[in-house]
Amino acid sequence: MTQLGRTGIDVFPLVLGGNTFGWTSDEASSHRILDAFAAGGGNFIDTADSYSYFAPGNSGGESETVIGSWLAARKNRDSVVIGTKVSNHPEFKGLSAGTIAAAADASLKRLGTDYIDVYYAHNDDPDTPLAETAAAFADLHKAGKIRAVAASNYTAERLTEWLDIARREGFEPPTVLQPHYNLVNRQPYERELAPVAADAGLAVVPYFALASGFLTGKYRRKEDFGEEIRQRLATQYFSEPALAVLDVLEEVAGNHGVEMSTVALAWLRSRLGVVGPIASARTLEQLPALLASATLVLSVDETDALDEASAKIDG
Repeated sequence: MTQLGRTGIDVFPLVLGGNTFGWTSDEASSHRILDAFAAGGGNFIDTADSYSYFAPGNSGGESETVIGSWLAARKNRDSVVIGTKVSNHPEFKGLSAGTIAAAADASLKRLGTDYIDVYYAHNDDPDTPLAETAAAFADLHKAGKIRAVAASNYTAERLTEWLDIARREGFEPPTVLQPHYNLVNRQPYERELAPVAADAGLAVVPYFALASGFLTGKYRRKEDFGEEIRQRLATQYFSEPALAVLDVLEEVAGNHGVEMSTVALAWLRSRLGVVGPIASARTLEQLPALLASATLVLSVDETDALDEASAKIDG
């Protein structure tokens, strides 16, 4: 276990993404994945109130509902860390004070709990004064409905502004940051957000840690991409320099006798400020490679080789 920044919360150094629950993984399959994650030492689960309104027949909140039914069945709420998000649910768009309060209550009901461990602003809301958003999150913290204030998809400028407002007004500040960051998408995080996170002592838990599956090595040609949402997302990473990263990943994975995804997550886990990357498993069979990343230690030469290859993507 490791400390989640300044939150006082202990977490496993791999976060299980819950975006597949109630979407590509039904409730029974999701419960099996959650059971195996917990059995492997995992305790930090990431979701959002909007998962997965975009899937046919869904309206949002399905992932939280599945996690809530698992918590109720296993009676293990105190041993699990839940992170969820607000601003993208069709019924709770944006980050006004009223929306945040109502969305948090809806998430609590779906999860079947009276507190959320880590509550993220999923996306910035330029139409709401940041001071209003900061105050609303602080109110939830004061009420005991959330343990930690967090932000995702914020620019360095807006994150700094939130931190400044919190300092000036005496609000509970963001202590966890969830950025888009992986081996083939290092910028603008490293250049812009990482210094802010380091200065503020924020715990960093990157999403798209496996680049929507690209870093598993299953997409080597344009013909490998299909029409599913995750496959379409993976196309953004496809380039000659990115394919060169896959070659290095494959070599390092072979050295250790592990999957390429294990190495990609281990590399990310080793970055300054990163407490644990987020990765999801659609099936139970995908989980062992993810769990193995929590203990894999790369050599200096291996890390340098991955750094050098990936640095060429963003110039």
